[in-house]
Amino acid sequence: MDARPTRPSLAALLFGLDAPVDRRTYALTGFSLMAFKYALDAGLIYAFTRTFWTPLEYLSPALFTRREIMEGDQAWLLVVLMVIALPFLWVGLSMSIRRARDAGYGGTLGLLFLFPGLNYLMMLALAAAPSRPRPAPTTPPHLTPPDRRPQLRAALLGTGVGVLIALAMVGFSVYALGDYGNTLFAVTPAVLGATSSWFFNRQARQSVRSTLGVACLSVIVAGGAILLFALEGIVCLMMAAPLAMIMACLGALVTRVLASEPAPLPGQPVHFGWLLLLALPLAATLEVAPRSGLDPMAAPETQPLREVRTSVVVDAPPEVVWPNVDGFAELPPPRSLLFRAGIAYPMRARIEGQGVGAVRHCEFSTGAFVEPITRWEPPRRLSFDVVAQPPPMTELSPYKNLHPPHLGSTIRSRRGEFRLVDLGDGRTRLEGSTWYALDIHPRVYWSVLSDALLHDIHRRVLQHVKALSEASLPGT
Repeated sequence: MDARPTRPSLAALLFGLDAPVDRRTYALTGFSLMAFKYALDAGLIYAFTRTFWTPLEYLSPALFTRREIMEGDQAWLLVVLMVIALPFLWVGLSMSIRRARDAGYGGTLGLLFLFPGLNYLMMLALAAAPSRPRPAPTTPPHLTPPDRRPQLRAALLGTGVGVLIALAMVGFSVYALGDYGNTLFAVTPAVLGATSSWFFNRQARQSVRSTLGVACLSVIVAGGAILLFALEGIVCLMMAAPLAMIMACLGALVTRVLASEPAPLPGQPVHFGWLLLLALPLAATLEVAPRSGLDPMAAPETQPLREVRTSVVVDAPPEVVWPNVDGFAELPPPRSLLFRAGIAYPMRARIEGQGVGAVRHCEFSTGAFVEPITRWEPPRRLSFDVVAQPPPMTELSPYKNLHPPHLGSTIRSRRGEFRLVDLGDGRTRLEGSTWYALDIHPRVYWSVLSDALLHDIHRRVLQHVKALSEASLPGT
């Protein structure tokens, strides 16, 4: 009988968590997939933007370079590239975990694959490290079903450590680096979930459901601690929660497999779990470095802008609609729960002067926008810059006057425009656009939320202009 070991299938080798990976397989597969992904990404970027994406930009620790390439009309391409990246991300993570095991370091080292910048150093090290025999697995202590106390203690310990990690990273990333980046919103929740899962599963592997429950509990408790220490408000925590929950669950699932594996070879002084924790602030520093010269208060031409456009059809000709565009009376109180929770909403608008050079003041619940007119074409177009703006929200918090740093820097309106399109039948399509800079990451996630909020703000104004215009027609 042939006693040779059965070679794993290609799917098990790439996507599984059990098939061993030697250094030759790791190097050939890893660098081949990197080359293939670079060719695929660079080809898509060139096809849609006519911009050549260099290998150096591909190896950048952050998404900053590719965002610059695809801002504007091609911003959707970034979403496509991120979806394409997901299977490559899993292959790289799973193979790095198994390569680290095969090299005798313990699979925890493979989690460095998730840390921008450090992942390349780890991949080179693992590609060079020889295979070593693994110690025989030990049977974890048996937990009798009626006794849940060890599980409860482990869950509480993991949650507590995760909360400390979250608080430390909010303090370091936000208040030391002044950055709201991928490390804070994606990597830190993954490490939080991984930490809670490791403590919960290290004595005996628990069910997937209970592991995910502990990871989500850690996110909730961490959010409560952040709120308690007045680092953030309720609305921002709720907006960040979906992404944090997803990343925490992914980290928990991976670590559930690693928690009960045999320890690294005897005599190794470094526990790679601690290395992961130390890597968090380093990853945040590496991420902010490429953006360090980008001032959120800088001139519009130095900031990549997003346009949000909303429209309504008004049953009135443009000549009737125009007087209600450059200034409008008091809007009714908002019904939206988001506006009532603290998101800034428009209340009224007035204009000083006529034509280019006049200044429009759009008053929001948090203060006034100051908008010098740059294009005055009645009754077709009104364009303006934004030279001053109030905070985008009033944080909902038990504490008065809470003002986290992101309120003044992460989202900045740069200019706006109203367009009145004559539909030829006594009706007008009224369009409102805002161009804004977003300096919070991952931008793909936050832009979905900020775009939706701007659409709500636009609709509130446009529907009010529509009501005023239609009410001013004779016979109404």
